[in-house]
Amino acid sequence: MKGSRPEQAALTRDTDMSKTEATRAVIEVMVDGLNDHRITDIGEFFSESFRWMGNQGCGTKTGLREFQDNWQKPFQAAFGDKVCIDEARLYMGEWAAAFGRQEATHHGPFMGIEPTGKRVEIRYMDFWKVVDGKIVDNWVMVDFPHVLAQLGRDVFDGDGWEAFDRGDKAPPAV
Repeated sequence: MKGSRPEQAALTRDTDMSKTEATRAVIEVMVDGLNDHRITDIGEFFSESFRWMGNQGCGTKTGLREFQDNWQKPFQAAFGDKVCIDEARLYMGEWAAAFGRQEATHHGPFMGIEPTGKRVEIRYMDFWKVVDGKIVDNWVMVDFPHVLAQLGRDVFDGDGWEAFDRGDKAPPAV
């Protein structure tokens, strides 16, 4: 890239590294709470006004109530027997990140697909900002195309780039 460069990592530049252990404690009990399928009392972990910012198909939730009503409840209605498994966690001051998977049974309607009873893997990545012992921001990527594929719907209609990996298609020339 020639010329001026965009500013990088502005949100984490001034993180207070002395907060790392406190951040770790919040995230660990929050994940346990979500694995216990808690909804009504998750204000223990999240600020009332926290922002949950998801990828396309997930949406953005502003505030605890919106997160509960427009993410947690519909998600639990669609997927039961859910367990969250963080495969890796990173902590840095007021910041934490994780990636992993949820394993769940598709037992309610999900994006127009009636319940299949199938056990599915729901891959995700989370980045959290913790202030004064509560999560104030949560950036989320949930791999809904992978979930839908397990339920029989290819959102890429056969044009996903996995075809390059398998040799079914040649990548475009550069």
